[in-house]
Amino acid sequence: MSNIIEQYKQSHPKSGQLHERALASFAGDGATHTGRILDPYRPYITHAKGSRKWDVDGNEYIDFVTGHGSLILGHCHPDIVAAIQEQAAKGVHFGENHQLEIEWAELIKSMVPSAQRVEFFPCGNEANMMAMRLCRAFTGKQKMLKFAHHFHGWNDHLTGPGASGTLSVDNEVNTVNIPAHDLDLLEKELKTGQYAALFTEGGGASLGGMQPLDPEFTRAIPALCQKYGTVWVLDEVVTGFRDYASGDKQCWQSLVGVKPDLTTTGKCAGGGLGAGVLMGRADIMEGFSPKKGKARIGHSGTWNGNPLTSAAGIAACKLYTTAEPQRIAAENAAYFRKKGNEYLKANDISGRLYSRSITHFYIGPIDYEPKDDTMVPTRNYDNLRNPKLAPMKARLCLHLLQRGVATLGGRAFIFSCVHTKQDVDKTINALADSIDAMKKDGTFINEF
Repeated sequence: MSNIIEQYKQSHPKSGQLHERALASFAGDGATHTGRILDPYRPYITHAKGSRKWDVDGNEYIDFVTGHGSLILGHCHPDIVAAIQEQAAKGVHFGENHQLEIEWAELIKSMVPSAQRVEFFPCGNEANMMAMRLCRAFTGKQKMLKFAHHFHGWNDHLTGPGASGTLSVDNEVNTVNIPAHDLDLLEKELKTGQYAALFTEGGGASLGGMQPLDPEFTRAIPALCQKYGTVWVLDEVVTGFRDYASGDKQCWQSLVGVKPDLTTTGKCAGGGLGAGVLMGRADIMEGFSPKKGKARIGHSGTWNGNPLTSAAGIAACKLYTTAEPQRIAAENAAYFRKKGNEYLKANDISGRLYSRSITHFYIGPIDYEPKDDTMVPTRNYDNLRNPKLAPMKARLCLHLLQRGVATLGGRAFIFSCVHTKQDVDKTINALADSIDAMKKDGTFINEF
């Protein structure tokens, strides 16, 4: 088991030195993001371009982390780089209104039919926090309803049960978690009339990897929320401007054919810079206006719609209007799933690559066959959250890094439009070599 760790340390000595320095400064095991914690350490990156990135030891990686999903255009897209450089020379923060934020909002409205009004934030987590406040003010209700395991940022009121440091009893009283895909239970809860909002993660829990949301179930949500006076907030921080139906019908909602009351997004919306967007019905968004005869909801934030992010967002959104970046990313991810699943089947591995341009790797019992490879082949949440598999996925992540492939914890491959079929072929070879090596040292689990 330790052999791969020793190999990794030998090929990443400078990253190891930086990790030791990081341990003396950062409280989170030397990392500033939970997803960057790995035994012994993840590589320390110096630069990136296209689908590749390089670390301090000169190791090259095919990058499937892609800025935690924010870089569907790949690293250093020339239009984004030019926009940032041009704006940086003019000023990064005016502390005033400016034309760029208007242009950015207009582009978003042109691509998202449900976006009658738009407001900007520094990140998706803050957009979700403000959505809660807006819904409470609009409905006069206090409680939030959400689906179990759906992620809406680390804020107290939308974090699932069992998370350390949250409001415990108060949180459990004000935020109720229920399983997805149970319409009867959903209606039973909404019927109580106590919920200001229903929060749903676009695509499904954990970037769509936990259990992708069934489109038919999703299409039943709007009518139920309207019937019982609950605002439906669709969190598209991950799926926004990644999933699409066409150039002028963007985001997962357009792909599925629904129109939420409010939508939050981030990641891709800012072209790789920190961004959060809250958009939706004008009558709900009027809560931000001091001119409507009601108490205004304060909407401050030093970095809201700042010129630098707005410039990058405009450049990115202009490219998204063609839907070409999304199409290419989805096409190459589909090729990866096809070829990868052929390998898994040929080698009798109880697993499946599934979902869309963020492709997930499921290992576990296969208890049913979905209609296509966008869905995971199990209906049991416990199979998706098996704690026994976490060390194996971490080890797989390390093996892949050693073979020049960077993934999100060995469980997700986040595609951009600059990944190629050649990248995919190399990745499948690396995945096969990694699994073979793990089988030999007894760290790969394939019996359930």
